Amino acid sequence: MLGISRRKKISYVVNLVIVILLYVVFTMLIRQGVVNSYYSDIINMMCINIIMAVSLNLVTGLLGQLVLGHAGFMLVGAYAAGLFTLHSGLPLPVAFPIALVLGGLVAALFGVIIGVPALRLKGDYLAIITLGFGEIIRVIANNLTITNGAKGLYGIDSLNSRHNLTAMFTYMFFIAVLAIFISFTFGTSRHGRAVISIREDEIAAEASGINTTYYKLLAFILAAFFAGVAGGLYAHQIGLIDPSKFDFNRSVEILVMVVLGGMGSITGSIISAGVLTVLPEALRGFSSYRMLLYSIVLICVMLFRPTGLLGRSEFSLMKTVDKIKGAVKGKKQDPASNKEG
Repeated sequence: MLGISRRKKISYVVNLVIVILLYVVFTMLIRQGVVNSYYSDIINMMCINIIMAVSLNLVTGLLGQLVLGHAGFMLVGAYAAGLFTLHSGLPLPVAFPIALVLGGLVAALFGVIIGVPALRLKGDYLAIITLGFGEIIRVIANNLTITNGAKGLYGIDSLNSRHNLTAMFTYMFFIAVLAIFISFTFGTSRHGRAVISIREDEIAAEASGINTTYYKLLAFILAAFFAGVAGGLYAHQIGLIDPSKFDFNRSVEILVMVVLGGMGSITGSIISAGVLTVLPEALRGFSSYRMLLYSIVLICVMLFRPTGLLGRSEFSLMKTVDKIKGAVKGKKQDPASNKEG
């Protein structure tokens, strides 16, 4: 048997190799023209949805608090990043990464403002407050001059608009990987264990000396930050944003991805975000029946897997290999045991 530390090192190396291979393969397909701008847009949206789902999973999955206004943080990040790119006067290669960080920080600031009073509540009350935030911030953006009201921001420069699909994909891919890595690291750290203990029994966690307010706020801010970064990516992906793109339905879409993948499972959120991004496009040929089929698929999954695709467990390639090895060894030992009998 491999030691725990050695297994972790091997797991990290395997994951790194998979990430590099995925990036190289997709980059080659884009450069060869196999993946055109349409499919590239779908892949980029998949990355954005993965970031949104993984970030919401920190609060809804790990912390166990229902949030219905996650699109509000995405809106804040999108407008902050879009306004910076439009008015900074910096070249896009310089302005773009700064805009993404700015979008994340502004969203995190709103996370503090909303989180401090809201996280004193739980359950339905927290859900209502976050729902209210998502709707209020959308109405405010709809009426401000700086946001151009209902017309929204347009003319946001995008790497896609310069026909550099590879550069945009690179940003999308590695920021999604970074969000996943930080979420995994947070979930397995002492901070993550403290958050999980709050989810399981907040009173017991507080009695054992855990600062529940601090850890709840930490998870909330981290989720808001990545939602803001995803908003910045979205603004630069499509080049035009308006408040209607960040309504309650958008928050529900992200929540469905988390619930479908399994609340508390990061790999589940990744899989469901990918599937639910591709599925509507795959069903586009069915025209008016597209959303009906989409709904039927969701209902069937929740009927047969009520805890989500992975529940609270995580997919592990190392564990899967071990199970296969165990199954093979078991089959080899069976004939021998039968002969002895």
